[in-house]
Amino acid sequence: MKKINTPKIGFVSLGCAKALVDSERIITQLRAEGYEIVPTYQEADLVIINTCGFINEAIQESLDTIEEALIENGKVIVTGCLGARKVTILENYPTVLAITGPHAYQEVMEAVHKNLPAPHDPVADLIPKQGIKLTPPHYAYLKISEGCSHHCSYCIIPELRGPLVSRPIGEILHEAENLVEAGVKELLVISQDTGAYGSDINFKNDFYLGKTLKTDLFNLAEQLSQFNSWIRLHYLYPYKSIDNILPLMAENKILPYLDIPFQHSNKRILNLMQRPASGEDNLKRIETWRKMCPDMTIRSTFIVGFPGETDQEFEELLTFLKEAQLDRVGCFKYSHVKGAKANDLPNYIPETIKEERLAQFMQVQAEISANKLAKKIGKTIEVMIDEVNEDHLVGRSKADAPEVDGNVFIEGKYNRIPGDIISVTVDQADEYDLFGRVAE
Repeated sequence: MKKINTPKIGFVSLGCAKALVDSERIITQLRAEGYEIVPTYQEADLVIINTCGFINEAIQESLDTIEEALIENGKVIVTGCLGARKVTILENYPTVLAITGPHAYQEVMEAVHKNLPAPHDPVADLIPKQGIKLTPPHYAYLKISEGCSHHCSYCIIPELRGPLVSRPIGEILHEAENLVEAGVKELLVISQDTGAYGSDINFKNDFYLGKTLKTDLFNLAEQLSQFNSWIRLHYLYPYKSIDNILPLMAENKILPYLDIPFQHSNKRILNLMQRPASGEDNLKRIETWRKMCPDMTIRSTFIVGFPGETDQEFEELLTFLKEAQLDRVGCFKYSHVKGAKANDLPNYIPETIKEERLAQFMQVQAEISANKLAKKIGKTIEVMIDEVNEDHLVGRSKADAPEVDGNVFIEGKYNRIPGDIISVTVDQADEYDLFGRVAE
């Protein structure tokens, strides 16, 4: 039999979890058509780069990666958020083979076919029905929609990814079913605006296993809770509709974990940001959520140094942080992103002041986090194992999402595998991580 010369593709995925899901879909299609994915530029016949274009640092990382791939390989296809700014890429790197925007799967495949045709190989065409995943086998991101219909003044995501487009609920549940059957133990539900799921199609009915289901977040979360997996929701705006899903968390049907990007606490700044729900009293909302679900973990992100942010408004943000006692917090300096409406606002904050505010903010949160984690010492918690080492295990509690939150370290040698869920008694804690032993 004549040996098939398999075309080889290098793939670089940059940016957020939503972009990672896009990469997984492209790679799944590539493998379905017989392409081999290789880990180095030197092995590849061409390279695909899924770029990020959200903030300046991400844009520069994407441009640097394109340059590196061109130097090391020479044949490069660019896709992703920065691909929506074709002129920017071509001004710097006119020799790229093709440029597409985000979630443009068909356009990417057309560019691959044009530059590297694939022979049919019935063996290579076999792929798992859950698709190719770039995450470890025991957890996976489940994207429920594309795009965003909000117009936050500092953000260009709607320009890059378009308005909200919700996936059919039946399609999502079938994907989740396939993932769990393949061994996934945690499903991380993601989108640009998870709480708005279904609103773009007026929450119309869809079907799953012969059942009629309304396309909304409550029905999706309730159906997902029937699978043997942790269900974690990401990227929820502080809508009042969040209250509808808290009973599912209180009943341990889905993880008691809310990922809500508040971004600021001062109403004037929130209005300048054009944030949805900017008029909400979020301290009262947080208090209500914790009464409904006492074990709730709340993660959030904030921006410091937004144009016009005064010293007093920043102090108000620190006060909010101390009163809210959030469990997991990330913070970013305001970034001047080309095309964002906030760039036209007056009173731009100097970089040195933004750095100072970021450091001060994170110091306050580090103290809050350390105090909250110290209260877990002596308690026994459920931990999902992520990593097995010779002398210790690394895992996460229900309060910790992969890559963005803390870890639980368990000393000792154990016959475990990633994805195992074990009981751990906490012995120590620092600002972000827990340390313990397998419970008796």
